[in-house]
Amino acid sequence: MAKLSPRDIKRKINGIKNTRRITSAMKMVSAAKLRKAQNLLYATRPYSNKLYEMIADLSIYIDRDSHPLLAKREIKSVDLVVITADRGLAGAFNSNVIKAAWKEIQNFQSQGKNVNLILIGRKGVNFFKNKGINIVASYEDVYRNQVNISFTSIVGGILSSRFVEEKTDAVYVINNELITSSTYETKIRQLLPLEPPESSSKKYDETTIYNIEPSKEDVLNSLLQRYINFQLYRALVESSTAEHSARMIAMDNATKNAGEAIRKWTIIFNKARQEAITTELIDIINAAEAIK
Repeated sequence: MAKLSPRDIKRKINGIKNTRRITSAMKMVSAAKLRKAQNLLYATRPYSNKLYEMIADLSIYIDRDSHPLLAKREIKSVDLVVITADRGLAGAFNSNVIKAAWKEIQNFQSQGKNVNLILIGRKGVNFFKNKGINIVASYEDVYRNQVNISFTSIVGGILSSRFVEEKTDAVYVINNELITSSTYETKIRQLLPLEPPESSSKKYDETTIYNIEPSKEDVLNSLLQRYINFQLYRALVESSTAEHSARMIAMDNATKNAGEAIRKWTIIFNKARQEAITTELIDIINAAEAIK
C-alpha cells in the first residue's frame, strides 16, 4: 500500500469521525425504540403466559380428538415460522435465527420429513428464497408500522387451516427473544399441536368437572385460534424488541471501534507529520550548507 500523506491521513480521520457520529446517533435512536418496545413486551408477556396456561390446563382434561387443532398425529410434514428483521446493522441478530432455522430444516429433512416455511422479515426471505424449500407465505416490512394482532391473525389463520387440512402435522416458531436489555437468545417453540407442559403438577382427576358454555366446540374454537394468533404476536414483539437491543449494542461497539481507529490514525498522522517536518528541516540545513 502506498504511503499516505498527512493530508490523506487527516481526511481518513475526518471520515471515521463522521462515521462515529452516525453510529452514535443510531445507538441513541435504538435505545429510545428499545425502551418503547420493552414497555409493549412487558405488557404482552403476562397475557400470553396466562393464555398458554389456560389452554394447556384444558388440554389435560379435554379429549384431544374433540378439536382438530389439538390432534396429535405422526409427523410427516412440518411448518417453520422463521422471524427475522427487515434491516441489518444489528450484529448476529439475523444470522442466529437463519442458522437455527437451517439446522432444523436439515434435521427434519434427514428424518424424511417435508419442511415448509412461513417467512416474516426481509432478511429471512432473501436467504431462503433460492434454497429450494417450499415457502408457503412470506412477509416483508412488517415492522414498518407497529406490530398488531390483525397481521398475526392472517398468519395464524393460514397455519390453522394447514394443520386442520393435514397439510402439516406440526408448527414451530423460530425467533429471537429478549433476555435482558443487552442480551437475547434464539428460541424454537412448538406452536401446534399444543403440548401440556411436562412440569405441570395438575393430573387428570375424574372429580374435576369443567362447565363449558355456550359449548365446548365454540369455546375451544375461540380460545385455540386466539392462542395461535397471540403467540405469533408475542413472537413478533419479542423479535422486534430484541432487534432494537441488538442494534443498540452493535452501534455502541461500532462507536467504540471508531474511537479506537481515530486514536490509531491520529498516532500515525502525528508520526507522518513529524517525518515531514524532519525532512523539511534536513532539506533547509542541506541548502544552508550548500550556500556556505
